[in-house]
Amino acid sequence: MADFVMKNNTKTAVRELAAPIADVTAFDGIVQGVLSGNPFGCTAYEAAGVSQDPVVKSRENYTARILYQNGEAKTIGQITARAGSVAGFTANITELLGNNALSTAMGGDAVRDAENERFLCTLRCHDPSGEIYYVTFSRDQLRISSYSDDAIVAVVETWADTIPALA
Repeated sequence: MADFVMKNNTKTAVRELAAPIADVTAFDGIVQGVLSGNPFGCTAYEAAGVSQDPVVKSRENYTARILYQNGEAKTIGQITARAGSVAGFTANITELLGNNALSTAMGGDAVRDAENERFLCTLRCHDPSGEIYYVTFSRDQLRISSYSDDAIVAVVETWADTIPALA
């Protein structure tokens, strides 16, 4: 039986943030800044004859949390709602907070638990060297994965140092 032979060595680096990113608006602003400004110097490329942008979203997920509280502000129930976009996240919150029938069924008033909301967005990046790597933003960390050249981490880290929310 043949053995597997390592062909390349990919790595992952993580930056734990000093404080969670404040809200979905700040989070989305950071992500959109990378998509529109290309601060990592990524390059367009072709895959299977199809032109690819230098940086693209490959995955995103936003989770809202709504608490239901009784008259004494005691939590008696909760709902989480996951969406694949910021627009869906915002719509979920609006719908859940305004749904009186659901509040009645839960037995309390709907209150947004913004402190425990979760955000995640992964960007696929094409380095000028030809390497494809991923940068994943979450509310409390920044992760670079599937890279082999340490210079990629240096570029992302230098940029992240300029963004106060990523300290």
